[in-house]
Amino acid sequence: QVQLVESGGGLVQAGDSLTLSCVASGRTFRAYAMGWFRQAPGKEREFVANINVLGGTTTYANSVKDRFTISRDNVKNTLYLQMNRLIPEDTAVYYCAAGANPFNTPGGRPQDFGSWGQGTQVTVSS
Repeated sequence: QVQLVESGGGLVQAGDSLTLSCVASGRTFRAYAMGWFRQAPGKEREFVANINVLGGTTTYANSVKDRFTISRDNVKNTLYLQMNRLIPEDTAVYYCAAGANPFNTPGGRPQDFGSWGQGTQVTVSS
């Protein structure tokens, strides 16, 4: 199991930028594909982005493509989500997640991930 702690959320205005971080415990972070999901009030948890173990392959939801960038630092055991040109529809609790099994190809469904952080709130005002 990988233990995850997110940070970096907050209240921003539309058009602003924000960077989320997710620090993983343990020495196995580099073995897991990672992902970001978000959940708005009254809605299901939705996929935002994922990244493979080496960081060379990334995938994004259409709603955030060209605005968000996922990256990882396997030395610092940290996952990042750089969010630019934020819009009110980005308001949600953001969760980082580690793949269910080591060295798996990154997935886009919640069931593809086995460890989750507690979430960090992002609120974008118009």
